[in-house]
Amino acid sequence: MESLKIALEGFVESYGYLGIFLIAFTESIIQPIPPDPFISGAAALGLNPLMSAIVATLGSVSGGVTAYFLGKLFGEPLAQKLLGEEKFLKAEALYNRFGTFAVIIAGLTPVPYKVFCWLSGILEFELWRFVVASAISRFLRFFLFALFGQAIGNFL
Repeated sequence: MESLKIALEGFVESYGYLGIFLIAFTESIIQPIPPDPFISGAAALGLNPLMSAIVATLGSVSGGVTAYFLGKLFGEPLAQKLLGEEKFLKAEALYNRFGTFAVIIAGLTPVPYKVFCWLSGILEFELWRFVVASAISRFLRFFLFALFGQAIGNFL
């Protein structure tokens, strides 16, 4: 537990808000490490929870828009190759039925948000709807993690 605290302190001291932005940005495109523990840790160690959530949201949505355009660029053939035609068709049907709601759920839960970023571009989901759903859901998630971190910080 002490080594985790030391690692988080080093992260906050070295990278601060920029680190939160970069972790959130890259997680929305490809990398598997969620920004949540970094946001909580940063708030626990004194960074402003609201600012941490805003910075993480900006990073995540910016990364999401990048993945959206990569999905649009590489398109359906890549998705079918990676998922297989049957899974792709199922995903497409679900996405067409629940589009905005699917993005919100992915933004709030441990469901891989990056998958929905790519699918939004591949399936040519309306960009503005994607951005709004992403911004609302990611901010809510990140702000809750930041408040949790702040609460933990009060006990450290």
